Amino acid sequence: MDNSSETQHNVVTMSDQKPHSGYAALSIVEAYWDALRAGREMPKRAEIDPRGIESALENTFILERVAPGVARLRIAGSHLHDIMGMEARGMPLTAFFEQDARIKVAGLLEEVFQTPATAHVTMRSGGNLGQPALEARMILLPLKSDLGDVSRILGCMVCLGQLGTVPRRFDLTNISVHRLGLAPLVEPQPDPVREEFSAPQMPFTPQPMSAAIDTEGSGKKRPPYLRLVKSDE
Repeated sequence: MDNSSETQHNVVTMSDQKPHSGYAALSIVEAYWDALRAGREMPKRAEIDPRGIESALENTFILERVAPGVARLRIAGSHLHDIMGMEARGMPLTAFFEQDARIKVAGLLEEVFQTPATAHVTMRSGGNLGQPALEARMILLPLKSDLGDVSRILGCMVCLGQLGTVPRRFDLTNISVHRLGLAPLVEPQPDPVREEFSAPQMPFTPQPMSAAIDTEGSGKKRPPYLRLVKSDE
């Protein structure tokens, strides 16, 4: 059996959807991750094959959780190196953000790892001398390690515009989190028709069998409808 052909058969590829502009790389990576999990909660880190997202590799990264709220780049595409102006591998993800945003990013990482969940992030870097204003987006997609714990993230970051003087750091403008495996919580609603026509129930107090009713004003008590008849036979 040709092992190379078998390996090629197992590769899920999104390369035909090559991004020409904008944020297409985000969609390619997310579609690849979703295809790999094939109905499961998430895929494994070992299942990620660079050939499947070849056209988005420069924007792609893999994070490893090393402490609560801290995840370092194990793999980083060239776009992330350009943003930082240096080798990005080994850096914490928070290095891409302004100081005020880092606590929120740390909390977001924990939510993705612990819930688990996916996250879509919109970011902005304000303009300055030699640094034009930039818009950027990022996705975070959880992965299971070889041990089965959720300690890896497949991510993608796209920054549009001229970088100018680097490094560039971002503020958060919007975060959207989707918890995996959870259906929307629907509160039961009362039926307005039933409530409108329903009457309060009155307590029932049974009358004793011996209670007689004078129906003719004779002063005599009418015997009860039911009597115990005892037969000696």
